Amino acid sequence: MAKVTSGTDDPPRIRDGGAVREVLDRIGDKWSLLVIGTLRAGPLRFGELKEAAAGISQRMLTLTLKHLVEDGLVARTAYAEVPPRVEYELTELGRTLVPLVMALAEWAMANHEQINANRSRDRSGYAGSQGRP
Repeated sequence: MAKVTSGTDDPPRIRDGGAVREVLDRIGDKWSLLVIGTLRAGPLRFGELKEAAAGISQRMLTLTLKHLVEDGLVARTAYAEVPPRVEYELTELGRTLVPLVMALAEWAMANHEQINANRSRDRSGYAGSQGRP
């Protein structure tokens, strides 16, 4: 596990920043977080996931699920039925992310309006300074 170290007056540093970047590159995108959050209630089929993740394309959902399965965060189970049925569910490792994903989602919803107001304010300020901060 990456450790956070601290000097006397310096803010804590993350000793293994490469590991943090690598993991966040994979799970930090909006669709991965949404899929993890959606699967927290239990297994879902592809169509159910697509419906729950409004706005995601079939291709992006396929890629997202492929990556989450590769990383061991989501399990894919194919049932030998006619018609074939495939379900996706969080693995034990994936379930450890749920509290973090939900905390981030709650923070985003609580602060969305303020962030958008700040963006609008900053964009108008940049236009007046001809693109210079």
